[in-house]
Amino acid sequence: MKKQKLNYRFHDPNDPAVAAEYILKVFVEANQKKVEKVIREASAQGREKAEKM
Repeated sequence: MKKQKLNYRFHDPNDPAVAAEYILKVFVEANQKKVEKVIREASAQGREKAEKM
């Protein structure tokens, strides 16, 4: 049996910038713990670099 390829199309009447902002918001909410961890690590690295100088 031949597998049918799925094809998705989305119609979004919003401005692309508004749509991108909404998608970003959803991704950040879904991965909030990971985002917070990355921000903490980046902040710690920035402090370490500042202390070395």
